[in-house]
Amino acid sequence: MSNRKLTLLAPARDVEVGIAAIQAGADAVYIGAPEFGARQAAGNSVEDIATLVKYARRFEAQVLVTLNTLLHEDEYPRACALARDLYKVGVDALIIQDLRLLDYDLPPIRLHASTQCDNRTPEQIHHLQKKGFHRVVLARELSIEQIREIHHATQNSPIELEAFVHGALCVSYSGRCYLSEVLMNRSANRGCCAQLCRQRYDLLDKDGNEVLDLHGKPIHQRYLLSLQDMDRSLHLAEMIEAGVTTFKIEGRLKDRDYVTNIVAYYRLLLDQLINSNSSLEQASSPSVYQYDFTPTPTKTFHRGQTDYFLHGRTTNMTNWQTPKSTGEKIGKVVATKHNAIRVQLLSNIILHNGDGICYEDKGFAINKIEGDWIYPNIRMSDVGNQIIGTTLYRNLDTDFLRSLTAQRRIPVAIRFETTEMGYSLSIGTLNAEFEAEHQIANNPERALQTLIQQLSKLGDTHFIATTITIIANNQECSESFPYFIPISQINQWRRQLINP
Repeated sequence: MSNRKLTLLAPARDVEVGIAAIQAGADAVYIGAPEFGARQAAGNSVEDIATLVKYARRFEAQVLVTLNTLLHEDEYPRACALARDLYKVGVDALIIQDLRLLDYDLPPIRLHASTQCDNRTPEQIHHLQKKGFHRVVLARELSIEQIREIHHATQNSPIELEAFVHGALCVSYSGRCYLSEVLMNRSANRGCCAQLCRQRYDLLDKDGNEVLDLHGKPIHQRYLLSLQDMDRSLHLAEMIEAGVTTFKIEGRLKDRDYVTNIVAYYRLLLDQLINSNSSLEQASSPSVYQYDFTPTPTKTFHRGQTDYFLHGRTTNMTNWQTPKSTGEKIGKVVATKHNAIRVQLLSNIILHNGDGICYEDKGFAINKIEGDWIYPNIRMSDVGNQIIGTTLYRNLDTDFLRSLTAQRRIPVAIRFETTEMGYSLSIGTLNAEFEAEHQIANNPERALQTLIQQLSKLGDTHFIATTITIIANNQECSESFPYFIPISQINQWRRQLINP
């Protein structure tokens, strides 16, 4: 039986973010087409998508494109023409919601059923598989038992199961929200959600009276529909056991910093599971990653966390205080003066000038730090002593953002060998032969050192050398190489092979 390939699927607002996601460890990215995507503000040209496809191929990563809105009657021909254009540039799959597209002349491309297809029962999954879908994006609201039941019922079919593991949640079932359309004539199913779930509301009883909370205060102008963000990082192993093979990060409107941080975080977690289980493997090229930071979800956009309904209904799904990023908890305010606040910081917190600090739905930036006194960029008269005892959070860590770089390299073995007509060079799966004279070296030891040193210079390519083997006249060279080759010639051959 072949190994199960696990895919870490990342969002790409644009080509730059898509490349950053792959560099951070994504096995695949999903990106919006010029139109018909469920995030109208995140469309990309076919030419840009082609650029991303070309880059992804370096790492055997995939590019999926969202055509997941509901279409008007006159839009189907245009959507099909777009699908053909995307197929021609090498896109790996289309994510769709509108099943009527299947009645049209689509190219022979993989189809993935969007979560908005209401993918929550074995019967629905079977139906989609018969329709020609290769993968379904499971409803976010499913429990681990329901996912396991679907896997058990469909394990003899070729259909793949994809599930969300991180990111923003829609308050409506599986993203099927009509609130924006009813109140503002902006349909979420047409990519124009007005984010009304992130607004303030009053909670009234049937007689129009404000309902009181547990502290006896009216539930007035609070963010009653705003869910915390999904975070299932602690449950990846059981999701794998339940049959999930693609782990999806939400966020096609998120920036490069967010995507780099979150992808790196899940890459490390998935690699731990893959390395400890010989039956699992990474879907794209296994790589060596260099992160100049420690991936931490609270360091970029973060509304708190919930595993949602994975283990049944929980009490921490919402945050009535704010729909904004809260980030990481840093401590409590213990004193104030006319232009500063004194904070009792948690032991692991180091603040920097320019950091963003928030509490409830308010916030400020740090102008200056002196000891445990923080000087904000707002007047203290705006908050007064009522801030004493308040828990503060940092939602912008300037030092962390400056460190957010990730590099991905494919480990390769390099082999250099003499041939009858010259030399041959192999770097991973790439190989070439070069005609050249075998010129006897005056210093064979130095000749070997030079050859190894120059062949290992893979620079800004996506390769990193794991081993370098030098063969001369059918003998492996460990101490010397009998022939002299100019450094410029070695470099030219290396560049010719890896940058054709």
